[in-house]
Amino acid sequence: MGIIKVENIRVFAYHGCLEEESKIGSDYRVDLEVSANLQISAKSDKLRDTVDYVFLNKVIREEMSKPSHLLETVAKRVLNRIFHEDEHVTKATVWISKLNPPIGGDVEMVTIKMTEKRKKQE
Repeated sequence: MGIIKVENIRVFAYHGCLEEESKIGSDYRVDLEVSANLQISAKSDKLRDTVDYVFLNKVIREEMSKPSHLLETVAKRVLNRIFHEDEHVTKATVWISKLNPPIGGDVEMVTIKMTEKRKKQE
């Protein structure tokens, strides 16, 4: 097994429960960690045998571009797509951070973290 991380993906998006958040948008940071068997690709040296981090970045950017009230909703969409579109991933964790959130104080960021494992096929 092994781990692939895509860290500090910077995105501007329109998530939040407040009306102004959906109009003016905010800066976000997204981090992603996926587990997969990397031994096969280590031997074959073929991209098809591993998780393509370009694909992971694309999923993050596409799902972040769809406005949602909650970051949890965005995280769930990201995880669903990764498991649906890449058979190599066995476990994934995504962190989504809203930078400088409008919560009445000097707060650098708020972060949600969600982890899922691939459901076993029967």
